[in-house]
Amino acid sequence: MYISILLISMQRRKFINTISRLIPCLTLIPYIDIRLTTCLHSMPSLRGRTMSSIFFDPLELLGKIRPELYGDNYNLRAKASEAFTSMRSTALKDDIKIYSVSSYRSFEHQKGIWNRKYQKYIGRGMSPEKAINKIIEYSTIPGTSRHHWGTDLDIIDKSKPVPSDPLSAEHFKPGGLYEMLGEWLKKNAGKYGFYEVYTNDSTRKGFKYEPWHYSFKELSKPILEAFLEIDLKKYLIDEKIMGSEYFTDAFLGKYSDENILGINEELKGK
Repeated sequence: MYISILLISMQRRKFINTISRLIPCLTLIPYIDIRLTTCLHSMPSLRGRTMSSIFFDPLELLGKIRPELYGDNYNLRAKASEAFTSMRSTALKDDIKIYSVSSYRSFEHQKGIWNRKYQKYIGRGMSPEKAINKIIEYSTIPGTSRHHWGTDLDIIDKSKPVPSDPLSAEHFKPGGLYEMLGEWLKKNAGKYGFYEVYTNDSTRKGFKYEPWHYSFKELSKPILEAFLEIDLKKYLIDEKIMGSEYFTDAFLGKYSDENILGINEELKGK
């Protein structure tokens, strides 16, 4: 009992000491380069890290810890939720009923999606490498999904009949079920801080075009910066992700460059 209290006390003092050293730096956030500089040189453990990585827990960004989320039939961080509510209200005036079919996903949820697809493609006779490459046309490796962050969602128009495959680019083409939704989002989503993630850009690599996937830029940009500092292999090992033995350093490097960073330029870091 005494030892437990002592440990808690020590952790509390360490936390207070860390925060007290960071306070002078916080006032500089709007003005300084995100890379930590001389302000944090007195804290060796933080040297070389970005401000973003200090304030986001890696386990949270990997979907292993659920952040505080808000929303009615969706789950987003507070500021993203407020913006989404406003955008949805405005769209309703134009007879578009914006609805999220997917927002926050945990690591385990994403692992379920991945493993089901892996089993399906292996069952069709694909090699493990081909199965993995097929999966990452649209689905992420568990732990790397932007849906883990509480900033991204998949959007449809609920005023229309919901098809069996609502998340299809075909629905957003001229004459498609969600043509009006797609046009409305392109024109208005940015006003509320939301941007299409996987754009219809022939020069973009990685995941295929997803006109339904939008991200709240104000939060997802710093989160992406913090996420890029995570050693994925360290966290993904022994997680029972099917095919993970084929996640070589070369594969993960390519995946990071093309899939994680193959996004709308508006959502990238500086």
